[in-house]
Amino acid sequence: MPGNSFGKMFKLTTFGESHGVAIGGVIDGCPAGLEIDIESVQNDLNRRRPGQSAIVTQRKEPDTVEFLSGIFEGKSTGTPIGFTIRNANQKSKDYSHIKDTYRPSHADYTYDEKYGVRDYRGGGRSSARETACRVVAGSIAKQMLKNVEFNAFVSSVGKMELQKDYSELDFSEIEKNPVRCPDPELASKMEAYIKEVRAEGDTIGGTVQCVIKNVPKGLGEPVFDKLHAELGKAMLSINAVKGFEYGSGFEGTKMRGSEHNDHFNTDGTTKTNLSGGIQGGISNGMDIYFKVAFKPVATLIQKQNTINSKGEEVEMQGKGRHDPCVVPRAVPIVESMAALVIADFFLQNKSSKI
Repeated sequence: MPGNSFGKMFKLTTFGESHGVAIGGVIDGCPAGLEIDIESVQNDLNRRRPGQSAIVTQRKEPDTVEFLSGIFEGKSTGTPIGFTIRNANQKSKDYSHIKDTYRPSHADYTYDEKYGVRDYRGGGRSSARETACRVVAGSIAKQMLKNVEFNAFVSSVGKMELQKDYSELDFSEIEKNPVRCPDPELASKMEAYIKEVRAEGDTIGGTVQCVIKNVPKGLGEPVFDKLHAELGKAMLSINAVKGFEYGSGFEGTKMRGSEHNDHFNTDGTTKTNLSGGIQGGISNGMDIYFKVAFKPVATLIQKQNTINSKGEEVEMQGKGRHDPCVVPRAVPIVESMAALVIADFFLQNKSSKI
């Protein structure tokens, strides 16, 4: 099963299943001498972990990271950084009813078809629990990129959408509510709606927006490794993601070139930033901003018609603990994947200084 590594110079490889003994990873390429704030890494993990509010899965996992190698006396040694996160609250029996049944729009069927075997306990390797490993690596990447700011937040839940431009938002409000929306009034409405959806045994999707500030100019490797292409790949690798757009995105298709062009200031900055901080696949020093679309979670606490491994039509109903909406917990994951991309390109572009 290839496809478990991300990055070229700053590289993460992850391992483990949702209901196995542990999940973990190896970070290769982290420069030596970097002071590692383990408390900061744990704080990012705490933002992603289950059971943190009434609107997420109630699986109780401490998600405590244990570093095995690559850090000595608080600094990176330049060797691979190995780490594990123990699984402490598995309830595998909650999934025995889908041992031979495929959940609609889930990875159950495709994993079985591809490998001929699947770990049905929580989805095994296809579970979003794997993303905790990305948060560990992304947190270290952010520490390497000391001056770069990563701010992700929930910009929509269902049809409830944040209408303000990110420049009008106070990012300090993001962590003050369980939805992680920087508009307190809208956040309250989103929270109530997610609870309503959950009470009906259903799920709802949404979007996460991310703004990256102070990105140095010159990151990105055309023609196939453009900066926005790698950001898109990073985001689309996250569980439940169905779309990615940066800069003006799809709205830009409604504009004329005379409206869309970002005109220069004499210092090389631009008067507008519809390019989203990237031109020709290379960062231009302006803010990079993008949106990531997350579908509704496939596992419903409702009865659904599906098929089993024998191809027979059956009825099933989800059990156990599931997120009614993934976007609040996805915020630190989006930040982490963005940091991995920027860190990787930073190391590839040795002339950049942060």
